[in-house]
Amino acid sequence: MDVQQVSDCIEIKDENTFVRPIYAGNAIATVRSTDTIKIVTIRGTAFSPAEETSNTAAIEEAPIDPNAECTTVWISENLTRSERPDLGTAPKVVSGGRGLKDKENFDKLMPPLADALGAAIGASRAAVDAGFADNSLQVGQTGKVVAPQLYLAAGISGAIQHLAGMKDSKVIAAINKGMHRSDDKSQR
Repeated sequence: MDVQQVSDCIEIKDENTFVRPIYAGNAIATVRSTDTIKIVTIRGTAFSPAEETSNTAAIEEAPIDPNAECTTVWISENLTRSERPDLGTAPKVVSGGRGLKDKENFDKLMPPLADALGAAIGASRAAVDAGFADNSLQVGQTGKVVAPQLYLAAGISGAIQHLAGMKDSKVIAAINKGMHRSDDKSQR
């Protein structure tokens, strides 16, 4: 289409002017597009849901060329199914990071915490890279952007790349240190 894309918009000023975060969310840029056709992506968490109305949209039949060559082939569909809320839209998210030490601790701590709170599970890039969690759970600049009512971070350093993915959360709580288990009751 030979046009520039305007990515990750958090506000639309008018039909040509858009606001978007840059530098991992450390700065906000207002950009103007002079292209006649606009290709824009929107940060879903930056906009309130549309209110339901009784208005209906026109349905138009798209032209289809029955002789067009199909160059794609359907191979398979692998969906992850979970009883937990979807990470991108959950009102509560619990995320684990490298501070949980290993996959065993992540799996032992995060699912029960998420279940107790009715929350989705997220992870930092460090936790994903270390194999603690699947990359579909990654929150951050190179993962999902979330804006829940509650974001609970366990063992996450607070790197700017991670903050870019969760900074719009309403309440952010962090667990930086846990109690060490010991048989000596005086150390509890």
